[in-house]
Amino acid sequence: MAARLDDGSDLAENHEINVTPFIDVMLVLLIIFMVAAPLATVDVPVDLPGSTAAATPRPEKPLFVTVGSDLSISVGEEKVEWNALASRLDAATGGDKGERIFLRADKTVAYGDLAAAMNLLRSAGYLKVALVGIEQAATGS
Repeated sequence: MAARLDDGSDLAENHEINVTPFIDVMLVLLIIFMVAAPLATVDVPVDLPGSTAAATPRPEKPLFVTVGSDLSISVGEEKVEWNALASRLDAATGGDKGERIFLRADKTVAYGDLAAAMNLLRSAGYLKVALVGIEQAATGS
């Protein structure tokens, strides 16, 4: 409870809200979200090949399908069986076949295995597939 000392006689109540604790709490929450946001990305370890293609803007919540060096396949961070990929993608996209799928593969994955993963995505109805690589500087010839 705050008090105002105007004339020194009677202590009158002050009905103003002290917003300093509110601001302190908001700043702490801001710091927590700033630290936690980078930790919410997909972290399936994969050694991506390099690419000299121009980088495109990343969507707010991308859906990654990852083919690991052991030919395991993951949707986001969850490993799934190859035959269960279509149903897992339907669950992740809510059945939206127009959503772009970002396909990542370890650089040791054979071209035929990557093509098999793309064929599986196409047969599931997902035709918007983007390949993900590490950005490299272009070398002139």
